[in-house]
Amino acid sequence: MTTILLLFVLGIVLLALDLFMPGVVLSALGTVAMLIATATAFSHYGVTGGLMAFGVGAVLLTVALYIEYGLLPKTRFGKRFFLHAEVHGTSQAKTSDLAVLAGKEGVAITPLKPTGQVEVEGRRYEGLSLDGHLDRGDRVKVTGAQNFSLTVTKLP
Repeated sequence: MTTILLLFVLGIVLLALDLFMPGVVLSALGTVAMLIATATAFSHYGVTGGLMAFGVGAVLLTVALYIEYGLLPKTRFGKRFFLHAEVHGTSQAKTSDLAVLAGKEGVAITPLKPTGQVEVEGRRYEGLSLDGHLDRGDRVKVTGAQNFSLTVTKLP
């Protein structure tokens, strides 16, 4: 009985510590500990004892997850661990949308070795230089688009 309780407590502690350590290692270990506790209860106390242990484990897990994800984010301590800000922005345009820029002129924002950032019509894009290395500030002409980036050549 003591082994079963210790395994359940270990499982809950490992699941709670998972908040502080990114990854799946602690969650996996906590889950395995709780499964071993349930299996041990089935083998020592039969179906009735195993089902009771499973029920207790489910309740403990539900309470631990509610505290971790329901109550903790609302506390002063928890606000340091959870993201509360929204990210505003858009993803890069589709290749078909970028093809419309063919023939337009722009400027290299970063060195293109052969890839870097270019600005065309006031917007920033990933650029691939067909002329090799281009310096920052070089004037470029868009010749096409591929794989979410513009292909550019240096203007004389």
